[in-house]
Amino acid sequence: MPTTQTDATIRRATPPDAAALVRVLVDAFFDGPVADWLIPDLAERRVVYHRYFRLMLNHGLRHGRVDTTTDLTGVAIWHRREDAIPAGPDLHHELETACGEYAPKFLLLDALFEAHHPRMPHDYLAYLAVDPTAQGRGIGSALLNHAHRALDEKSQPAYLEASNEHNRRLYLRHGYESGQPMRASTEAPPIWPMWRQTADGGAQGPDRRLR
Repeated sequence: MPTTQTDATIRRATPPDAAALVRVLVDAFFDGPVADWLIPDLAERRVVYHRYFRLMLNHGLRHGRVDTTTDLTGVAIWHRREDAIPAGPDLHHELETACGEYAPKFLLLDALFEAHHPRMPHDYLAYLAVDPTAQGRGIGSALLNHAHRALDEKSQPAYLEASNEHNRRLYLRHGYESGQPMRASTEAPPIWPMWRQTADGGAQGPDRRLR
């Protein structure tokens, strides 16, 4: 388990938190191989990311669970996957509107994620983000530990996709197992499906579920 500690207090996010949390999501995901592949132009990336993450955060507030810290420096968007997340044509249309000419890559990434998604009940961590100015203080770990305690009480597994090696190492330290990397296209960077078993070890791991 991580050794970095924080006194961050975790609570459920509410609609008034949205503007601050969208900024956290944009800044946290702004750099990296996936961002470079999705939108090479940095100025356009910031504009599109604001629209995209506002859409994803609002979707999480309506249909999932959004955790944050009291100082709004971290955010985790979770969805319970018993059935498919209610995406549907409306969300796809909103995504196309938000992402404009870059929508095909975003939709391709969504299709990749859905094709590899485990077909069993679990909690899905769609996004975990920490304000870059607050990183290294254990906020991401605090958000994960908060969610994992609730999952372990109910003996429920969790799943996510790690977009880079740094994030992958974080999730490995928190008990996730990594599947084989997947790519949206030959030009796209690798992304790792990751599975966290139930506290009693009853849920099948990535060797069976993530390939």
